[in-house]
Amino acid sequence: MKAIQVEKFGGPGQLKLAEVPTPRPGPGEVLVRLAYAGVNYIDVYMRDGSYARSHTYQTPLPMTIGMEGAGRIEELGTGVSDLAIGDTVAYCLSRGSYAEYAVVPAWKVVPVPSGIDLGVATALMLQGSTAHYLSRSAFPLKRGNTCLVHAGAGGVGQLLVQLAKRAGATVIATVGSEDKAQIARERGADHTILYRQSDFGIEVRRLTDGRGVDVVYDSVGRETLPRSIRALKRRGLCISFGASSGQPEPVPLLELAEAGSVFLTRPHLADYMTSADEIRARAADLFSAVAEGGLRVTIDKVFPLAEAATAHATIEGRATRGKLLLKTD
Repeated sequence: MKAIQVEKFGGPGQLKLAEVPTPRPGPGEVLVRLAYAGVNYIDVYMRDGSYARSHTYQTPLPMTIGMEGAGRIEELGTGVSDLAIGDTVAYCLSRGSYAEYAVVPAWKVVPVPSGIDLGVATALMLQGSTAHYLSRSAFPLKRGNTCLVHAGAGGVGQLLVQLAKRAGATVIATVGSEDKAQIARERGADHTILYRQSDFGIEVRRLTDGRGVDVVYDSVGRETLPRSIRALKRRGLCISFGASSGQPEPVPLLELAEAGSVFLTRPHLADYMTSADEIRARAADLFSAVAEGGLRVTIDKVFPLAEAATAHATIEGRATRGKLLLKTD
């Protein structure tokens, strides 16, 4: 089969199309013939070596990358009884989706309801689940809360803005341009800040009458984290879940006290997707929201599998206005 392999850590040029043996499922696994693979920052971190020392997201070289996909089950491993050959499924957090076939633990697989487009289902698995755990678990938003969402026009950002509004929160979104501000507003953002034109920390204080926000969802990292911490209310929470501008510098502990005894966490999605029940509950909530028309998933660009390097250059250039996919079949 064709697959995108990484033989050494580095830039997008390290993504090479190769012919590799088609895998076979072992006990408790399924073989999925993939239609789409999602392109996510976790793939960048795996490719460039940022996760080289991660025990949660291991990166043994050479490897086929890609942590999200959707397609149809071609083969069942022994012991799999609640899925069938031919089922349309989606999944995330199983490495190897930049390929025509992938072996996936059955407990990580989610059946895709009829009426849900496979590209949309792909986007809902990793980016959708990320937005879901951020807004429903890491900091369960409710009416009366105010949150700051960085990169509000990106793939996760658009979903997070919408889920925050469904929870009744007030949403402030940072974006890089006026057209991205329009996208964030269309998804429900109450306020948008052009971070290249103004200091978002000052603007947040102005918009909250000096109080600060209850929670910051920060996927940008190096450029934003110090000011994100200062944009919080007293005893607020900053959730650093990505680093599109580069990995942030370590935060001195005293800075958290000086910012108002605030909290800082850097979670992994995997710790919020620890069982089949948890995975399927998040997916069911997301699929239901899409079916009801209450959650819009924007597919920005679809690249052929062979153009994975171009897809990575696009996401790293922070030029996305929604989800990037690879068409793998």
